[in-house]
Amino acid sequence: MHHTFQHLGDKQLIALLKSGSVGVLPTDTIYGLVCSAQSKKSVARLFTIKQREANPGTVLAGSLQQLIDLGIRGRYLKAVEYFWPNPLSVVIPCGEDLAYLHMGKHSLAVRIPDDTELRALLKEIGPLMTTSANHPGQPTARNFQEAFNYFGDAVDFYVDTGDMGERPPSTIIRVVDDAIEVLRQGAVNIDDAGRITHE
Repeated sequence: MHHTFQHLGDKQLIALLKSGSVGVLPTDTIYGLVCSAQSKKSVARLFTIKQREANPGTVLAGSLQQLIDLGIRGRYLKAVEYFWPNPLSVVIPCGEDLAYLHMGKHSLAVRIPDDTELRALLKEIGPLMTTSANHPGQPTARNFQEAFNYFGDAVDFYVDTGDMGERPPSTIIRVVDDAIEVLRQGAVNIDDAGRITHE
């Protein structure tokens, strides 16, 4: 049996996430399958529900400090913090201690989203592990019904804020020898010099 909520500030939703629940909510870009990034058990369950794919997903945080507390090295974060808050994910190297999140890839996509409600939720509960709300190879869910068709009662909750339409996913970048490499152009445009452009 699952719970359905209408907004991200719901106290019961916050309690569920803190207790290790896995569910679907609107991120700053698309509907995501999410759980606390601090719970190894919940993250393992999230990957099982998603029918584990090669791409582990993205960690969303409310602040730089939350990412540092999770175990991501501050020096990597400081180099890119000027990009945030934004729908822009940065792939950052990380160690064996976070293998339960990066699935042996030794790097993780992380971002601080530019969405007030979502950031307030993250500040309250800590970082979230997120992956797109779909099964591998299928289109990402744009609304509650499409997400429910994928996951049904396999997840504990859904946050239904309506149809998100054809919103672009986050832009994904990584820093290689001080140069910015764009892995996926998405919601934010990055020019050849590695700067955000507002086209």
